[in-house]
Amino acid sequence: MSIEVKFDLGAHLRQKVAGGRKLVVPYLTCGLPTPQDFIDLYVSLGEHADAIEVGIPFSDPVMDGPVIQEASNRALEAGITVDGCLGLIKQALKRSSTPAVVMTYYNPIHSAGLEAFAAKAATAGVSGLIVPDLPFEECAELDRALVAQELALIQLVAPTTPGERASMLAAASRGWVYAVSRMGVTGMQNALASAASEVVNRIKPFTDLPVLVGVGISSPALATEACRVADGVIVGTAVVKRVLDDDLPGVVALIQAISEAVNPSELKIENR
Repeated sequence: MSIEVKFDLGAHLRQKVAGGRKLVVPYLTCGLPTPQDFIDLYVSLGEHADAIEVGIPFSDPVMDGPVIQEASNRALEAGITVDGCLGLIKQALKRSSTPAVVMTYYNPIHSAGLEAFAAKAATAGVSGLIVPDLPFEECAELDRALVAQELALIQLVAPTTPGERASMLAAASRGWVYAVSRMGVTGMQNALASAASEVVNRIKPFTDLPVLVGVGISSPALATEACRVADGVIVGTAVVKRVLDDDLPGVVALIQAISEAVNPSELKIENR
């Protein structure tokens, strides 16, 4: 039996954007560097983040680059399971009010059973899911299972997504719409891909949800550039690299710096 979530991720984030805030969503591989460190890091990041994307380690992460693949391998070798991940998220949310969004591939969901997975995620306090290898045409059954638990299914729009398909994905997404900044797997970059603004502009007419840019956002400067057109950013590889290097203070410092860079008006208010 699921808990009474009664939480609308999209409405929550939309209200923040309406108040003038640019959203910052760091990505963590669940269970790293240790289960307790993961919980502590989630809580610390929650002080600067608007949501946290938690990756469930998977053996064939087709969207992920070498850094996140390495993180998944380490977590799997340490014995992290799907149920273990949901348990850690539940523990983290006892200490943090920052919403958790799970990023997973379809195989673990299918193996658990769609309704069962959705119920377990809701019980853990999860607010939404990202499933990058599930085609839009095949997501209706999962979407129904998530709707029954009041969970958001977040859709991704890539630079190569045709206009008509982009409009369908944007309209169907809940929570936020994920604008993929460039083709290829996740990874850090030194400059924002030119396609990022094009993707955001293609999405915006078809949704009132926040549009967040992800893939390659690795610094305050890149985040600021992305937020000129987008409602916020997702920061993955740059965070996970620091976790793998056991630089947990550096993780928190990076997300704090990005949040302050994209929300300079909040600093002015605090310094009055």
